[in-house]
Amino acid sequence: MTAPLTPPPPPNERSSYQGGPVPSPVGAHAVGAAYDHHGEQDGPGMLTEVRQAAVIVVAVAISGVLLGVLWWKLAPSVPLVGDLVGDEWVVYLKESESEHAVGVDGTFTLLALAFGALSAVIVFLLRRRGGVPLVVALGVGGLLGSLLAWRVGVWLGPAQDVIAHAKDVGKGVTFSAPLKLGAKGALLAWSVAALVVHLGLTGLFGPRDPEPDPWPAPQRYPAGPYGEKSA
Repeated sequence: MTAPLTPPPPPNERSSYQGGPVPSPVGAHAVGAAYDHHGEQDGPGMLTEVRQAAVIVVAVAISGVLLGVLWWKLAPSVPLVGDLVGDEWVVYLKESESEHAVGVDGTFTLLALAFGALSAVIVFLLRRRGGVPLVVALGVGGLLGSLLAWRVGVWLGPAQDVIAHAKDVGKGVTFSAPLKLGAKGALLAWSVAALVVHLGLTGLFGPRDPEPDPWPAPQRYPAGPYGEKSA
């Protein structure tokens, strides 16, 4: 009879990898390098965006002069009539139910919406990646441009002193009222249109970040002393 063979020792359940830091998964170094690279570029990149935003604010605001000229040319005139009551001049609307005043505000609003959309398209074409400073520049520039357009239109329009104007043209003679923006909310039309259009263009045609891989590579473990894969 032969003695029974000694059974082999049980396989080592522990991983053959002893001590030391856990190795990084595949691609971690590449991701870390890319992150550091972008981190180093945050400072100069943000500074460049701020400079571009300042230029956009100035350019958009200056274009408000053109909006003011168009408003002065296209807005309907509000007819007024002067009358002499005793020794005092009185000015009143020639057509009491006229909607010309509403047309003045509507003309400014429509022009401001068009200018806002156009400025958003131009900014998007010049810099497709966008950025918070550029969006803020569109909003601030649109508001400044609307304020400038409002003052330019009033300055180019008929005289503000309606009593003096009535005296100049004479009693019962029709003359145009000065340009007046009754709905001050129209000053925000440019900014709102610019932000909405720029947001839409960025969402539809802007650059997109690469999507992460939904199936990561399987983790490889070192083999045990008997060839099995240790957990």
